[in-house]
Amino acid sequence: MTGTGADWRVLDGVTTAWFGAPSLTAGAALAGHVADVSAGILVDLRPAGVRVRLDGAEHADAVSAAARDLHLAADPGVLQAVTVVLESVDPSAVVPFWVSALGQPAGRDGVLVDPLRRDPSLRVTRSDQPRPLRNRLHLDVVRPAAAVEQADVGPAGGPYGVRHADADGNEVDLVPGGPLGERPGTSDWQVVFSATACYRATTTDQQRDLATAAAALADAAGFPLLVDLRPGLVVLDTGKDQGEADAHGLALDFADLAQELQSAARALGATADPALPHLTQLFLDAADVAAVRAFWAAALGYRPDRRVGLDDLWDPRRLDPVLAFQPLDAGETERRRQRDRLHVELAVPVDAAPARLAAALAAGGRQLEESPGRWVLADPEGNELVVRST
Repeated sequence: MTGTGADWRVLDGVTTAWFGAPSLTAGAALAGHVADVSAGILVDLRPAGVRVRLDGAEHADAVSAAARDLHLAADPGVLQAVTVVLESVDPSAVVPFWVSALGQPAGRDGVLVDPLRRDPSLRVTRSDQPRPLRNRLHLDVVRPAAAVEQADVGPAGGPYGVRHADADGNEVDLVPGGPLGERPGTSDWQVVFSATACYRATTTDQQRDLATAAAALADAAGFPLLVDLRPGLVVLDTGKDQGEADAHGLALDFADLAQELQSAARALGATADPALPHLTQLFLDAADVAAVRAFWAAALGYRPDRRVGLDDLWDPRRLDPVLAFQPLDAGETERRRQRDRLHVELAVPVDAAPARLAAALAAGGRQLEESPGRWVLADPEGNELVVRST
């Protein structure tokens, strides 16, 4: 709990709230009020609600009052933030690689700063324990083809010719995206596992109007669009694979909706920035995928992908990164025994931590360490999750 009121919690130093909403349109109404409070507030508009991250705690009361006027209730128990932590004996040798791979500048304390401010963030820390074998955890990063071509990450390998590794051997599959299609009416959209269009907005009115228009169009189509509002920017996104018919399960061709959204954005004078779209997901190798997957679903509060044959887990609020799995040969005992150089950290409110820890342990996890506000857990195959409460 903080001095900002019962709606709010501080996660990784950012005062944050989640307000449930019955539709994108209802959430967009709150987003409009938030834009009037401060242009620096980060808003994530989702079909089930709105996440608000403040640029100053002094704005908390005004945002809460706007939510109450719209009959939107806060639910701080669902708040969380995901960080990937990379340990290196020489952080200076690996940070430039990840800056290029992710297209994100390095900030303070080894944290790479995503221009779109989406999870997961990546933090590089120092370790005195060299680990020569491949990690079981790696990242998939999907960016527009031109951005991938310009990234200075060395030669590619792996089964699909997109795998790169930093100086310590930490891997990333850097995948080139492409246009949504050949229609001129969807030329603002890039497919980076999700279909995404990023629009520059010159005024808060333009930003608010675009979010409102996008919400109305998506609600009319019944489509669970993701809308992020950033200073001078509006991001429209399907979420991973959700533009595909077998994923969204709706009687629509998403390209039709994309065309309507693009038309609305251009009518408002917004300008697309085709270099910004990207998606980062986590990939975990496991000998017993079912057991490992059960732990991570419980620990992260994730849900399984509804499609047959996929092991993906996803955040029900579509805020945190997708976690995918692939089989690992059980005979690779040394690799399974080695502690990974990459691990996941999960920040949750202090009042939500006990239930989250209990769920993770009940799903096959083990507690390795405990200190005030910090718990180190291991899944059934030893992959680590650090839970932090703030």
